Amino acid sequence: MSIQSGADRLNLLNFGKANIRTLHFTWFAFFMTFVVWLGLGPMMPFIKEALSLNDQQAKVLLILNVAMTIPARIIVGMLVDKFGPRILFSAILILGGLISIAFSWGNSYETLAILRFLSGFIGAGFVVGIRMIGEWFPAKQTGLAQGIYGGWGNFGSAGAAVTLPFIAASIGGDDGWRYAITFASIAAIVYGVFYYLVARNTPKGSTYFKPAKTGAMEVTSGTDLVLYILMNIPLFLALALLTWKLSPNNMGLIGDSTALIIYLALALIYAVQVWKIWHVNSHVLKESVPAMQQYKFKQVAILDWAYLVTFGTELAVVSMLAMFYVEWFDIPKVSAALLAGIYPFINLFARPGGGWISDIIGRKRTLIIAFAGITGSFLLLGMVDKSWPVWMVVGMTIIGGIFSKSGSGAVYAMVPLIQRRMTGQIAGMAGAFGNVGAVMFLTVNSLISYDQFFLFIGIISSLVFFLILVFLDEPKGQISETLPDGTVQMIDVK
Repeated sequence: MSIQSGADRLNLLNFGKANIRTLHFTWFAFFMTFVVWLGLGPMMPFIKEALSLNDQQAKVLLILNVAMTIPARIIVGMLVDKFGPRILFSAILILGGLISIAFSWGNSYETLAILRFLSGFIGAGFVVGIRMIGEWFPAKQTGLAQGIYGGWGNFGSAGAAVTLPFIAASIGGDDGWRYAITFASIAAIVYGVFYYLVARNTPKGSTYFKPAKTGAMEVTSGTDLVLYILMNIPLFLALALLTWKLSPNNMGLIGDSTALIIYLALALIYAVQVWKIWHVNSHVLKESVPAMQQYKFKQVAILDWAYLVTFGTELAVVSMLAMFYVEWFDIPKVSAALLAGIYPFINLFARPGGGWISDIIGRKRTLIIAFAGITGSFLLLGMVDKSWPVWMVVGMTIIGGIFSKSGSGAVYAMVPLIQRRMTGQIAGMAGAFGNVGAVMFLTVNSLISYDQFFLFIGIISSLVFFLILVFLDEPKGQISETLPDGTVQMIDVK
């Protein structure tokens, strides 16, 4: 596809173009990872009934399902930059499918818990596609392409909610859920093999750029080195928060000694991570980095916090919205589920829309608009009380969802334009912060009322809005793009 203005639409039906084929192959790979990963939620009522689990055991499985994803997105981001998205996406689908099958036929609760924790890494598949799409689409179209990839792939959670319970109910009995998850897992494995056969890391004639060092992200100044070390702290705090929720002070599923061991392990791992960061980057304190390799890590940090709000809000709100409608407005459960189900459907157009607008009017300006909308919507929702008309509250949550999902599209429209050879690592860190946001918001939701929960989101969004407004820079300069005829051209990043 030739380099055109951001306002030009992608011809999504033209499978004669290699980049369009790659886009479709890749968003569907992401879709399948979400079916396997987030299919646990809609299947939990079946699992709980078949295995006679109590409420705490069910909640722990849901928590374990997201715990591994936080470190996995960091690790996978490093691996994809080193080995390429083709083999990484295939490996995640195949290995994740095998672990999911093992989970579906586990009998003891301990086995289910361990396998569900391990299967959380499949949620890191999202990071792989960000690098793949970044390789196949020029800078002026990457926003729309990344938005389609993220929005349509994210719809895998809705796909799982629609199909897996139907399969389980159709088969019936205590093993219906086992067959439903197994069928989805086999489909993921088959698609993983297919993706390896049809996908390519780069267009013909393009070079796949890799980081000079692995083990930690490269930074280019002493200030950025300090900021990078500090930005790793929230990732470990989120895992510590999950541990606290499982401890005797809360769910009581692990003992004090086990919790202490986990806390100490997290502290040790963070120390090792700091050492790796220092080992990779200490040279920046002694010698300057070549101009062509320089970038501002503050760009990465701000996008991390932005995705914490946008994707973190998405995961948290979709998890509590149906219960909010039931408890505050006495809506029947089925009706509440249908109203809450509108929220994930917004992804189909809002996330691509955020990327598309970003291509047209600029990355920073789009994020400013998105965060103004998120902040305003959730601060207004923070004033909701039980006397408000239901239709008004539903409409406000939909508006907030449109802004938050558009913001996610805008974040990943900018990610590939910061430092191309480290796109996987940058995408991985931002993606991990999205999960940190979900953990933080869901924890707050369990401690305060619904209106205070919405208000809390609005306040956090306003703080990130300030960071974007004051400190985020619009991407500029030039990056190399490989044209369809194999020639390389330097183009402006705008």
